[in-house]
This record gives sequence, structure tokens and C-alpha cells, in this order.
Amino acid sequence: MNWTWDLRGRDGGMNGLDFCRALTAGGFSRVLVHAAPARLAVRVTADDDTVVARGDADRDGDYSPVTLLELTDGGLRRSEVWPDESHLGLPVLLPGGEVGVLLRWEHAPDRSWWRWAVEFSNHRGRPADWAPEGQSLQR
Repeated sequence: MNWTWDLRGRDGGMNGLDFCRALTAGGFSRVLVHAAPARLAVRVTADDDTVVARGDADRDGDYSPVTLLELTDGGLRRSEVWPDESHLGLPVLLPGGEVGVLLRWEHAPDRSWWRWAVEFSNHRGRPADWAPEGQSLQR
């Protein structure tokens, strides 16, 4: 089963602004978000419109270029991260709705620069839980 991740910035306009509507395979308890808004509303739904999780996930602390969203008993936990080995293989949701998989990440000790690699793949028809052969994912 696929999941749809609706992320909406809660700043700007009366109802906020769309940030990302992304499709992933189901069952991911953790995803990364690039350049997430400080005030974020999140709704995750399954193919049958069942709500997997929903809630507000606001930044608490310093900015980082990557946010980790974790599903916890129907709720959400947000943390600003500088990815390490434990984050490789996680989906990365990008503004606008593209989704890739984090392959590599490195950054300066003072966090003045970072370099990363994300792999993108897709399939016509969007079969549930599809992944290309050999792709290493974390759920």
C-alpha cells in the first residue's frame, strides 16, 4: 500500500501554503524532509484514505537543512538533523512533492557546507510498495 504525505506550511495565507504532496511506499516510520517550513502541518494517508498520522510538527531549536519526521502511535515527532549513517536509505521529501532516497551525506564540522546524494526512481502506474531492484531502503 502506498502512503501520501501532505505537508503544509502553517505560515502564509489564511490556511497556510502547500509545501509538499509526496507518494511513498507504505510502512515508513521515518522520512527526511529537505528545507521544511518552521511551522508544519502533516497528514499521512493510505491508498484507501485511512489516516495513518496527522498533526503539527513545528521546529524546536536551530535550523538544519534536513528535518526528520517520525511516526509515533498515530502522532508525529520532528527533529532537525544533520544526517549520518543511520539516515541512509530513508526517503527524502522535497518541496513540491518529489521523493528520493538518501544515499550519501557529508558536512563540514562547523556545518558551513554540506554535500549529499539522493537517488530518484519511479514506475508508471505507481504499484504499491514498488522499489527498484537492489535499492536499499529503511522503514
